[in-house]
Amino acid sequence: MTDNNLIPPFFSSNDCILYHADCLDLLSRLEEHSVDLIFADPPYNLSNGGFTCKSGRRAPVHKGTWDESRGIESDFQFHTAWITACRRVLNENGTIWISGTYHSVYASGYALQCTGYHILNDICWFKPNAPPNLSGRYFTASHETLIWARKSRDARHTFNYDITKNGEWSEDAFKRPERQMRSVWSIPSPKRAEKRYGSHPTQKPRALLKRIILSCTREGDTVLDPFCGSGTTGLVAYEFHRRFIGIDSEKKYLDLARKRFLNLVDSGEGNIR
Repeated sequence: MTDNNLIPPFFSSNDCILYHADCLDLLSRLEEHSVDLIFADPPYNLSNGGFTCKSGRRAPVHKGTWDESRGIESDFQFHTAWITACRRVLNENGTIWISGTYHSVYASGYALQCTGYHILNDICWFKPNAPPNLSGRYFTASHETLIWARKSRDARHTFNYDITKNGEWSEDAFKRPERQMRSVWSIPSPKRAEKRYGSHPTQKPRALLKRIILSCTREGDTVLDPFCGSGTTGLVAYEFHRRFIGIDSEKKYLDLARKRFLNLVDSGEGNIR
């Protein structure tokens, strides 16, 4: 699962490992072709003096220095670098998911194509409970885009068609029972219970990661998240008997992820051993 040259884990429990590290450094130390699925939620480069709506009020957009744009060229070079590093550790039939807004996702998509991946789908994640636009000068931002790609055009990726068609997806108002899953997903933002120990500014809902992991992996597969934040990807991987490697450069979010993991273990759910 990992290479002997890795730094000591920030947290390790059963088949879940968290690392406090720069993702480019840690990815260079992982074993080649050792990962089956990557879910990446890279910085959106939004923390540049703008504002948003939070709890019904105007609030500045400043998630941290990690989210600041360094200019179009530098941002694209960063996306190309981490996407290239992910390709080395992804197995030949593995796939990668990248989430983002228009600030980052187009650069990520172009970087995927430049580095040899083959794009399979783009998904519109519609947020029925998205906050309003306070300026009155733009359409309300109520979706994010996810790109799904395999390592190469000739790869044979995992897709659990029956699960996507006949699984239990009651949280999605658009999904009809026994009908093919389409590329527009209606999934609310994280529930209050998912923020019990605190939250990450771009935290993803459990339901979103459940859909991705059950659709594109098998039990025992290894899932990697190079920007794992509060650990939602790992929690879902653990719950459905997948291995997990999470990396983040912000210790405060890894502390949050650790608390969430320990709560899941104590609850008796998931891949307990």
